[in-house]
Amino acid sequence: MELYLIRHGIAEDKGLGIKDEERSLTKEGRQKTEKVAQKLVKLGLNFDLILTSPFVRARQTADILIGEKLSFQLEESSHLAHDGQISSWLKDWLEPRNYSQNTQLALVGHEPDLTSWAEILISGEVKGSLVLKKAGMIGIKLPETGSPLGRSQMFWLTPPKYLL
Repeated sequence: MELYLIRHGIAEDKGLGIKDEERSLTKEGRQKTEKVAQKLVKLGLNFDLILTSPFVRARQTADILIGEKLSFQLEESSHLAHDGQISSWLKDWLEPRNYSQNTQLALVGHEPDLTSWAEILISGEVKGSLVLKKAGMIGIKLPETGSPLGRSQMFWLTPPKYLL
């Protein structure tokens, strides 16, 4: 199984009197995210499912991916909101669904959670060594059997500037 961890696009600044979960993508954030999504289509990516944080900016990013036909299925998961734990997501969401090994899932969320999840999947611990820019993506291949924690392989780390 391949997981594509996608950070939401550029959003409104914190502290404008808007609740964090209600912050929207900016015009620039929408435009850049659309260009990234179009490039992903040209690269031949297609997700079986896009799972998104319920926060507005993440949902808007996921909607852009859906709009470019990178997937036809979209679901929200509270596990992808800030401070979501990968162990809970694996136990509560991924394991019960028993996906096939050729499944490609896109997870749209936030920092530092996505890089923490990636590091836990790859090395089993958070090291703070990965950087994921807004509208950037990390691709991780999960092992065929057993726990993916500390046993997964990163195959893609792309900042958006290389996709624009």
